[in-house]
Amino acid sequence: MQQEFDILIIGSGAAGLSLALRLADSAKIAVLSKGSLTSGSTWLAQGGIAAVLDETDLIQDHVSDTLTAGAHLSHNDAVEFTVKNGRQSIEWLIEQGVPFSRDGKRYHLTQEGGHSHRRIIHAADATGRAVQETLITRAKEHDSIHLFEHCTAVDLITRRKLKRANNRCLGAYVFDSSTGHVNVLKAKFVVLATGGASKAYLYTSNSDGASGDGIAMAWRSGCRVANMEFNQFHPTCLYHPQAKSFLITEAVRGEGGKLLLPDGTRFMDKFDKRGELAPRDIVARAIDHEMKRLGSDCLYLDISHKPKSFILEHFPTIYERCSKLGIDISKDPIPVVPAAHYTCGGVMTDQQGHSDLNGLYAIGETSFTGLHGANRLASNSLLECLVFAESAANDIRSRLDESLDTAYIPDWDESQVTDSDEDVIISHNWDELRRFMWDYVGIVRTNKRLRRAKHRVDLLQQEITEYYSNYKISKDLLELRNLALVSDLIIRSAALRKESRGLHYTLDYPGQGPEPRDTILTPINFEWP
Repeated sequence: MQQEFDILIIGSGAAGLSLALRLADSAKIAVLSKGSLTSGSTWLAQGGIAAVLDETDLIQDHVSDTLTAGAHLSHNDAVEFTVKNGRQSIEWLIEQGVPFSRDGKRYHLTQEGGHSHRRIIHAADATGRAVQETLITRAKEHDSIHLFEHCTAVDLITRRKLKRANNRCLGAYVFDSSTGHVNVLKAKFVVLATGGASKAYLYTSNSDGASGDGIAMAWRSGCRVANMEFNQFHPTCLYHPQAKSFLITEAVRGEGGKLLLPDGTRFMDKFDKRGELAPRDIVARAIDHEMKRLGSDCLYLDISHKPKSFILEHFPTIYERCSKLGIDISKDPIPVVPAAHYTCGGVMTDQQGHSDLNGLYAIGETSFTGLHGANRLASNSLLECLVFAESAANDIRSRLDESLDTAYIPDWDESQVTDSDEDVIISHNWDELRRFMWDYVGIVRTNKRLRRAKHRVDLLQQEITEYYSNYKISKDLLELRNLALVSDLIIRSAALRKESRGLHYTLDYPGQGPEPRDTILTPINFEWP
């Protein structure tokens, strides 16, 4: 089946849906979701959105905090652009109906690690869910927005791949899980809003969808990527055998939560004068260090010194989830471990979301805008989604009159493949990939570990390519193929950085280099450094 749209948005989180809504009155739009519309990482976001909303706060302070957290690798122009447009993005969300928490007549603002002011607007401790529910509701009200659930993009369709001149993105091949077939979706403009690649790691706070799909598809289409070595590990994921990927928001520490060793003593002051409010990279490394030093499976986050009424008002989701697991956070500390959380690098774009491929945009966690540098400041992620969705929408709207010949695009050819009777290979490779990425390319790295990881990922990619070429595709196979490629990009980037900066910490180069520089990879043959 072939369908044609003005705009194809791959990804249905905050970035993708807010872009669709801003263009709904101007274009025919398709929005793809790999699962249900509520299955992405936006839905899981707890803390909130950072923006200068209080009269005692300043734009320059938010800029300064972002640059400091990013280990001065953030691009000043990207930071200033994002922060200056933050307030109007929040006002737009309020217009859509997002029910942010109030403190009397004013919106309640909380503080998180790395911020010098209370500037995090939130909806209790389920901000992402409140934002996502609202955007889904608004999107369903527009006849021009066509929502496709359980549909996974296989690859981008470009003129170069079709052996034509004047390369440009023409659409995508899309696998429909409900039918098992691949369809062609043509579009004047394609937007990658697929999130990050934290599923490359054994422990992650992200949804099952964070498999780097957009980054991998852009790379295969000739786009550069940057700073893939900077993988943010959230310091506090709930440690419990039944608590898969459940995040304990940074706002718990922002509201006075204390990190404790198993014997009940605090330790963060030994690592940073800001204690529990230090940036995430510092807190995650501190927890990792203490766990390894003590041989402990987890450490603890304690908010029990606050009144129970305060906890129930500010952290109802966390209280309920922990209670179901037998943990009363109004009385007992919460067992926590670090977990892969955010991909600071991605597809290189400008302030309008343009990638290197004409007609292809990337926004949100999929993109590299220069905002996050070597470490993302807490609650700047949803802010980036909103700000760059608006700027990309404005640019696309100005180009809708462009003509595009998509008359002949071949259907997906399944004639040379068969059904697989060896799907165990997918699950085995998936497990191996995530384990060696956690062990060798995690919070602390070495040259030896990276070489081991590179050797293993090369073997895995050969095996996956052979499997992909001979058997019918599935969602799991597509994700594994993309994640193996993105893991390779992470390993390559980490090997090129001969310093420790922000989220990239290596025992072989423990000091920070004299000049900040981005790690940029271009899709050509790569020689190991």
